[in-house]
Amino acid sequence: MDARAAPDLVLEVNNLEVVYNKVVQVLRGLSLAVPRGQIVALLGSNGAGKSTTLKAVSGLLALEDGEVEAGRIVFDGAPTAQLAPQQLVRRGLSHVMEGRRVFEDLTVEENLIAATYALTGRDGPAPPRNFDDVYAYFPRLHERRKGLAGYLSGGEQQMLAIGRALVAQPKLILLDEPSLGLSPKLVEDIFTIIARINAERGTSMLLVEQNASVALAIAHTGYIMESGKVVIDGSAERLAADPDVREFYLGVGGSGESRSFRALKHYKRRKRWLS
Repeated sequence: MDARAAPDLVLEVNNLEVVYNKVVQVLRGLSLAVPRGQIVALLGSNGAGKSTTLKAVSGLLALEDGEVEAGRIVFDGAPTAQLAPQQLVRRGLSHVMEGRRVFEDLTVEENLIAATYALTGRDGPAPPRNFDDVYAYFPRLHERRKGLAGYLSGGEQQMLAIGRALVAQPKLILLDEPSLGLSPKLVEDIFTIIARINAERGTSMLLVEQNASVALAIAHTGYIMESGKVVIDGSAERLAADPDVREFYLGVGGSGESRSFRALKHYKRRKRWLS
C-alpha cells in the first residue's frame, strides 16, 4: 500500500462555477477539500465568494436565485447534486449561517428541539430531546434554556446557532463568520469551543472567517480566495507565516495603495525578473 495515499476526505469541491440570476458569476473554477476530522479555513476579502461556497455545499443557493453551472461537490463519498438541503442535514452536514439566524420568539431549548426535526422529518418518530452535549460545551445556554432566544446576547446567540448544528450530530459543520459582531473575548471563547468540538468529537469543519489570525490559529489547513478562485492554499502554519499573506491581509502596500493578493504576487514575480 502506498503510504502517500490520498487522505480520507469528507468534502471535495472540484472546479465549481456558480452564477446568480443566471448572469452574475461568483465562483470561477473553485476547488478545495476538507479532510475528515480537520478544520479548514476559507479566507478572503468581502465579495470573494466564501459564503457562496458554503451555500453551494449545503444546497441553499436556490433560495437566492443561485445555481451551480459547472463542477462537482462530493460529501462523505457521494455527489450532492440531486440532494435537497434537508437530505444533506440527515446525512450529516450542518450549516451555521452568517448572522446566527436563531428563532427569536422561541426559547433556547425550543430552538434546540426545532433542530431535531431536521433529522427525522415532520412525520418521523419523536425526536430526541437530550441536549446534555450541547449544554456541556455551552453552559450559558443551560442557564438561559427557558429564556427567549431574542433576548440572548450576540455571543449567546452564536453559541445557540452552533448548538443547533451539534444536535444533528454532524460529520461536517460549515461555519460562516462565527466571530461577526462579537467582542475579542467572546471571539476567543467561541473559537476555543470550536476547537474543542473538533478535537473531542472529530467533527470536520469548513470555516469562513474574516479574522484570519484567529481562524488560522485553530485550523489545520487553509485556502485564500479572491474573485471566486483560490489564489493560495497550504497548512495553517505556513499561511500564517507567509509574508505575502500578511501583506494581503493588511490590505495596503508600502505606499498605502490598496492591492490584491494576485496583484501583489504578479508585482513580486516581475520584480525578480527585472533584477
